[in-house]
Amino acid sequence: MLRIPNFFAVKLPHSTTFPSPLSLFAAASPSRNRPDSPLMAPRELVKAEYAKSGRSSCNGCSEKIEAKTLRLALVSKGNGPFDVVKWHHLNCFPTHSSSRNSPQKFEGFSSLKSIDQEALRKLFAENEMSEEKVDKAVEDEENELQETEEHSSKKRKLCTPDVKAVVSIEFSVSDVKSNYKDATLLPKWKAFQTVIFLERDDGLRDSTKIAAFDFDGCLAKTDVKRVGANAWSLMHSSIPDKLQSLYNDGYKLVIFTNESNIERWKKKRQAAVDSKIGRLNNFIDKVKVPVQVFIACGVGNSGKAGQQLDDHFRKPKPGMWHLMEQHFNSGIAIDMDQSFYVGDAAGRKSDHSDADIKFAEAIGLKFYVPEEYFT
Repeated sequence: MLRIPNFFAVKLPHSTTFPSPLSLFAAASPSRNRPDSPLMAPRELVKAEYAKSGRSSCNGCSEKIEAKTLRLALVSKGNGPFDVVKWHHLNCFPTHSSSRNSPQKFEGFSSLKSIDQEALRKLFAENEMSEEKVDKAVEDEENELQETEEHSSKKRKLCTPDVKAVVSIEFSVSDVKSNYKDATLLPKWKAFQTVIFLERDDGLRDSTKIAAFDFDGCLAKTDVKRVGANAWSLMHSSIPDKLQSLYNDGYKLVIFTNESNIERWKKKRQAAVDSKIGRLNNFIDKVKVPVQVFIACGVGNSGKAGQQLDDHFRKPKPGMWHLMEQHFNSGIAIDMDQSFYVGDAAGRKSDHSDADIKFAEAIGLKFYVPEEYFT
């Protein structure tokens, strides 16, 4: 087992601008032009639904709300017999009010898709984080850095997007698609920018403890010359029992895998998508444990030392991890001492690259190779 050095937290002044590589491709959102919204009056209620047409306008940014996209309304009693309804895009909705009910109490919440329910919870959870809590978390991190390396390695470090001076990924449900470019995705699979992800596997539980894995060459034995949903086998016979044990111990299982063929095979993209997703679906059926999956489809270099990748989600870049951490873990802080990553690309002579160990290093995770972890 290799222990990756700890990540250092840096507290930045409020006026400091931290340049983020991901800002070059962050999703365009109406929130960029979001004005300061007035506090909601106590009499106002909140309603959530999908726009029935494209005729409504956002009360925050004044832009049109496209049909079938999620919209939120502030509903208040008018002077006459009718209610006053003010529609908003999700990211334009004024959340800064102590009188706001939890999203679960919004009218129409139970009728929303699970991914939209999660987006609402995330939006209002972030608003409830006070500046005082953030400062305390940063202070705790700074105190840990003053201790010796031997002692600090035993401390529990929280990996949160509010504390770590890392990239911040702008995520909007309006940017989530049911296809990747010209390829249609199978049910429960969605695309965000250059990432394909499994929307929500049945029984999946978000957790402070993350057990993360590569797929090809780690969990599944595959061959680049073979294509198809059934063109794979288990790398180790112990994998199903090992994953079940982790799940029973409260870990959330997450797969982070690169698949540039989906981007490169322009004339056979559908075949590449069906092959990759089909293998992952069949793997999950085989191990009978709920798993969260992220596929980086962007094209980059091999990931060997000294080379830079073009796509910020493709390993060894940590973009997929930050996407999961910031938007797909219900805002739960991750315990880095208990979390870990397993991958076969460790930079050894027989390895095709060092993308996996560099991925773990960029995040600050403990790292194992498959033959060490599963045998």
